[in-house]
Amino acid sequence: MIKCPLIPIKSQSNKRNAMSADDKLLPHRQAIDEIDLAVLRLLNERAAHARAIGELKGTGAVYRPEREAEVLRRIQALNPGPLPGEAVARLFREVMSECLAVERPLTIAYLGPAGTFTQQAAIKHFGHAALTLACNTVDEGFRLVEARQADYVVAPVENSTEGSVGRTLDLLSTSPLRACGEVVLRIHHHLLRKSSNDMHGITRVYAHAQALAQCHEWLSRNLPDAMRISVSSNAEAARMAAESDDTSVAAIAGQTAAELYRLAKVADNIEDEPNNTTRFLVLGHQDTTATGRDKTSMVVSTPNKAGAVNALLRPFTEQGISMTKFESRPSRSGLWDYLFFIDIEGHESEPRVQAALSALNERASFVKIIGAYPQAVL
Repeated sequence: MIKCPLIPIKSQSNKRNAMSADDKLLPHRQAIDEIDLAVLRLLNERAAHARAIGELKGTGAVYRPEREAEVLRRIQALNPGPLPGEAVARLFREVMSECLAVERPLTIAYLGPAGTFTQQAAIKHFGHAALTLACNTVDEGFRLVEARQADYVVAPVENSTEGSVGRTLDLLSTSPLRACGEVVLRIHHHLLRKSSNDMHGITRVYAHAQALAQCHEWLSRNLPDAMRISVSSNAEAARMAAESDDTSVAAIAGQTAAELYRLAKVADNIEDEPNNTTRFLVLGHQDTTATGRDKTSMVVSTPNKAGAVNALLRPFTEQGISMTKFESRPSRSGLWDYLFFIDIEGHESEPRVQAALSALNERASFVKIIGAYPQAVL
């Protein structure tokens, strides 16, 4: 007698259970399809209204930073979840960017090359629909906007670990451009390479000197034998890694550089200081109106004598105005003469700020308002 092997047969109950799982997914998928159509229709309706607004404005300013900040804050306040507030702001910023481009795409100058954190800050603030224009120096970005060859420049002002950017401060004291916005960007360094997404075989790591310093402990733990090579920028490091035929090469750079040069992430957020943050100013030719959550930036000078600095600060104290930045820098106009860069909470048009500025003008030898602008929406 020949025994036949037993062949397992799927039970009808298992088949019913599998079908039941698909049946449970189907209404959700159908609902998502319907929602996508509704979102598409509403997005185009929004773009049509944006175009109509652009036609009504005529030659007026296309971009209103205070209006954008108010929209983003309102959306975050109304957000019921489960999407976090930061994600909602990021999505709506892109929506506004595309709608603005229907009127006219903005050109944004930034410190290049392509893939730098400054470009990332420009994209964070203006969205991907804006045209970003790489400049060799901060000076060049200022000049392009001053000559109206670009609409705005995004310039780094200070970093939480490295301090202020001196050249930007020097330009702020002399340029006719007005600050109309700020960007706060968390600096995340990623280890990138072309060949694979693991660390095996990495013998050289390219990065800017500051990035190498900011990732020193991580590199010592994870790639102790890899040679660390300093280059002009992290973006340049990413470009070199992308174009190299040597598969042992890696780079440290940010998200924008990773996307631009199509590099794989070997490790995310390898910076030793998790709160490393850079603040940028957006500068153009326009003033903004108050939103209720604003900053005013200024540069001030006073004679070098006892009590002079205290006299500068007293008007803000008397008006109950909070100061978020106070920094001195040589004026370059005379020995031991200094300029003081001051940021305060509040808009220059507010009565208490106007009263403080009026008192400041009586005590200082020089006062220049760099601009009043909405506080950064995180």
